[in-house]
Amino acid sequence: MKSFLKSTPLLFTGVLLAGSAFAQTPDPNYVKPFSGYDAFRTWSVGVSGGIMTPYTIFKGHDDFINPAVQFGYGVNVKDQILPSLGIQLSYMGGTIEANNSASGLYSNYTTSLHYGIDLSAQYILANISWMNKQNAIQPYISTGFGLAGYVPTFTGVGGSPVTVNHTITNGYIPVGMGFKFNVSPAINIDLGYQVNFIDGDNLDGYNYGTTNDKFSYAHLGLEFALGKKEKPQLATHNPVSSMRDEYLMDEQRLQTQEDAEKARNEQMRRDLEATKGDLAATKNALNQTNANLARFTMDSDGDGVPDFLDKCPNTPLGTKVDGSGCPLPVATNTVEKVYITEQDRAIVKEAIKNLEFDFAKATIRPHSFASLDKVAELLVAKRFHLKLAGYTDNVGSVAFNLKLSRDRAGSVKTYLVGKGVDESLIQAEGYGKANPIATNKTEKGRQINRRVEFTLY
Repeated sequence: MKSFLKSTPLLFTGVLLAGSAFAQTPDPNYVKPFSGYDAFRTWSVGVSGGIMTPYTIFKGHDDFINPAVQFGYGVNVKDQILPSLGIQLSYMGGTIEANNSASGLYSNYTTSLHYGIDLSAQYILANISWMNKQNAIQPYISTGFGLAGYVPTFTGVGGSPVTVNHTITNGYIPVGMGFKFNVSPAINIDLGYQVNFIDGDNLDGYNYGTTNDKFSYAHLGLEFALGKKEKPQLATHNPVSSMRDEYLMDEQRLQTQEDAEKARNEQMRRDLEATKGDLAATKNALNQTNANLARFTMDSDGDGVPDFLDKCPNTPLGTKVDGSGCPLPVATNTVEKVYITEQDRAIVKEAIKNLEFDFAKATIRPHSFASLDKVAELLVAKRFHLKLAGYTDNVGSVAFNLKLSRDRAGSVKTYLVGKGVDESLIQAEGYGKANPIATNKTEKGRQINRRVEFTLY
């Protein structure tokens, strides 16, 4: 067992020394150089499990000769503040055990580590290759300071186990190293080894010698990056390669601009040659057009109609002609007289008397239709002109009354047009509460003022 413990840290040391040959893969998520903190996933959480033992790679005086292996576990939260530097808060727990004390007084001890909480700086041997954007394997080292609480139980030679009756609290310094393997954009495998130097000589329950106690925790864990999946991890980001990519893209953009400029210049040359040919052809066409224009615009009799369209040539000067150049018929000024009889006025008066609308609306009530139909028949038969003037009482705002009076006059016009009356014969206006014909202080007076006046002409 002791040979296994000695070989375990040597395995970590050997892998760490091979860091110069770790594998690298391209990063699919390009980030511009000097991008802000928000362009990356910087926070992560991790869980781990492994072995705890008093044996460490750092030689020195040990209170017990034969270290044993027990189970340990841990969780952590990390904030990656730089591509190569992260700040990690960790918790670990487990059991530490060894046999045969160097003093010969105790046969073994078992210490229950209730908690080990530390804050450490984790330095990643960052990828600075010009050819790769991120590292698939991240070797790291770490150190910090923490506080541990534990309860030891020790057994004297030939005696019974004795458990300390309280939790011992001591500070400790964690020193670690390891590798993280990027198995996906959001998941890393953490293979690490950490030695914890206790600020005291009572991890095993008693003080012996002049050196403090220590123990190691070798673990295998998973680290989960937090944040949006389209953002890369800052811990795997290679800023040097990003600058290289930006430089190459600038060169490509510059080359593209130069090629586009050459193509534009060549096209301009071709267009200029084509334009010269077009100008020559246009000049010839213009000369022909001028000749045709002179023929098409000649007007011998001056009536405004070109000769090639003039069906009545030699029209006397000043004669008004139509589109074919022939004289227009002379119009006679006649005025059609309109005669309005008393019977016509009676029909209109009856319509005014029977006209009613829904309250505060422009909807004509059905019992008004019969009188309006007679007005429509009159207008169709004699083609009288009709002016409709809508009025309201003084209840309500000026704007509301003005709109209501216009809408009601318009409703009457719409009804009459629907009965066959020529729309051009009807004029509909609204005047709101203007021109009252009765007092607005009484309900009867207000009812009289809510009207549409009909004027024949």
